[in-house]
Amino acid sequence: MTEHKLGHVRVAVIGTGFGGLGVAARLRREGMTDFVLLERADAIGGTWRDNSYPGCACDVPSHLYSFSFAPNPEWPRNFSGQPLIRSYLEKVTDTFGLRPHIRFNSEVHAARWDCDALHWVIETATGCLTADVVIAATGPLSAPKIPDIPGLDGFPGKVFHSARWDHDYDLRGKRVAMIGTGASAIQIVPRIQPLVRQLTLFQRTPPWVMPRMDRKITSFERWLHRRVPLSRVLRRRLLWGIRELQVSAFTKRPERLRLIEGLATSHMRKAVKDPALRAALTPDYRIGCKRILLSNDYYPALAQPNVDVVATGLREVRGSTLIAADGTEADADAIIFGTGFHVTDMPMAQRVTGAAGTTLAEEWKAGMEALRGASPAGFPNFLTIIGPNTGLGNSSMILMIEAQLNYVADFLRQLDALDCKAALDARPAAVRAWHDRLQERMGTTVWSTGCDSWYLDANGRNTTVWPGTTNEFRKATRKVDLTEYAVLRPPGWDGAGRGRARSAAAGAEAAEEAVA
Repeated sequence: MTEHKLGHVRVAVIGTGFGGLGVAARLRREGMTDFVLLERADAIGGTWRDNSYPGCACDVPSHLYSFSFAPNPEWPRNFSGQPLIRSYLEKVTDTFGLRPHIRFNSEVHAARWDCDALHWVIETATGCLTADVVIAATGPLSAPKIPDIPGLDGFPGKVFHSARWDHDYDLRGKRVAMIGTGASAIQIVPRIQPLVRQLTLFQRTPPWVMPRMDRKITSFERWLHRRVPLSRVLRRRLLWGIRELQVSAFTKRPERLRLIEGLATSHMRKAVKDPALRAALTPDYRIGCKRILLSNDYYPALAQPNVDVVATGLREVRGSTLIAADGTEADADAIIFGTGFHVTDMPMAQRVTGAAGTTLAEEWKAGMEALRGASPAGFPNFLTIIGPNTGLGNSSMILMIEAQLNYVADFLRQLDALDCKAALDARPAAVRAWHDRLQERMGTTVWSTGCDSWYLDANGRNTTVWPGTTNEFRKATRKVDLTEYAVLRPPGWDGAGRGRARSAAAGAEAAEEAVA
């Protein structure tokens, strides 16, 4: 079979979620057009395309969960649902003219660094291309995780993950098992509870759930945001500032969160009257150690007579019978997994091969590490968006993405300034120093107080969350420090290329002046 060649580009961006579209919009704003977006699906949106389950919505206020350079004064609610967020991303795509750059159905199968040519060779579902720079914006919430449950293959009913919702399957009148109690599950349960005959929730660990302070944004507010942009800016800054003030409780003084625990407990007790159910739903860890969830209808749904809460995880499946770790049995017609994603073991890392011939997954076997959340050592001209230790526990990831866009833009400027084909490779010592500083700061955070969360990798290290404010991260990623990188040159480069390039440019300018 003849391999389809797609040519060469300056920058190849993987993914078209908030991260990938943000990079592309920034490249266009910087005047660059020599780039491509590689998208595995047939539409843009990333996690907001893949997650379309009933009740899917964001738990960050809309005016903060959007790009500062692409404001939307028409957000109808404090918290937006999946359809509105996806529609927003479609608008961003069109506003910045990104569609001509997108290659749909082009899942990246492999990306390999060519040490001689100083570029990346990328194999996709639609062909092969090369790129000077690769920016991976696949995100941590792109590969659903289904646990290895003995007997699951023999289950005769329907099985799917929340991120791969089967809209053709009718849940009405069915016995449904919901596995997991994370952010997706607490949105799904209230939507399907009135439809199903019986809902069994398998809960390994109860989450802390706070009230969701949602409301309609009035027509006057929307009019004001359209006519007086400063009002929208001030609203965003207020939302941001409140969350920045909360950070110290998460990162330095977890004991201050006890008051919030009291509010969450009161929220649960108002809806749940049964003492046994209350006990099952009460966490035994500090609030914030796992992600804090927001819902007004989760607890009321669990208190309904057609819902059973099994306070342990699913151990095995025997035919149509699900057996919990404590021996509890429940029959089901359908199993829905709300069990999260491959966050610390992202499949994309297995497909990227660096300068030493090893994959990113192999290099990250002991834990993910990347300089300033972007550059892993040994992978020249390779950057990640929402990479290691860039996640947040209480604010908007869009703030972190925009900070990384500044870093990406300066990275490309530094490459251009070298005035010759070159590459930048993060120095191992710089990556290690950055990682060690972050891990030292982790010691005082709420995420280190003793719970098992998806923030931790297989070695028990937190390689996902940023232990500081978004302002700190923005300052840390404002500029590329070239002392943290090794500059790679083509084989045989003698240092004269820079002078030759400048002489040629000067000669061309002189010729143009003479003709004029």
